[in-house]
Amino acid sequence: MEGTALTKHLRISPRKMRRVAELVRGKGTEEAITILHFTRKNAATLIEKTVRSAVANIMFVKPGTDSHNLYIKEIFVDGGPMLKRGRAGSMGRRSMIRKRTSHITVVVAEKA
Repeated sequence: MEGTALTKHLRISPRKMRRVAELVRGKGTEEAITILHFTRKNAATLIEKTVRSAVANIMFVKPGTDSHNLYIKEIFVDGGPMLKRGRAGSMGRRSMIRKRTSHITVVVAEKA
């Protein structure tokens, strides 16, 4: 049995999110939440919230599941739509500023 959580349109770049996601990939959910809680990156709070949501989803679908028996099967970060802004560039032109967004997907499963 698997539980999935998806968080979309987060205003942080996928590159920054992926650095934090690497810390918890394949770990148990209790250990992952502890690691994320004490990681000093803004992305850690967003990923922690998504992991907690995935655990809650699997507990809702299959009541009586022990949270100590769960692990993060998959976690990946995709790029979302970019907010395109501009500023003055050289020779009177406009240069683009791309404010990137992220989508996080977390899949939690039971240990065999």
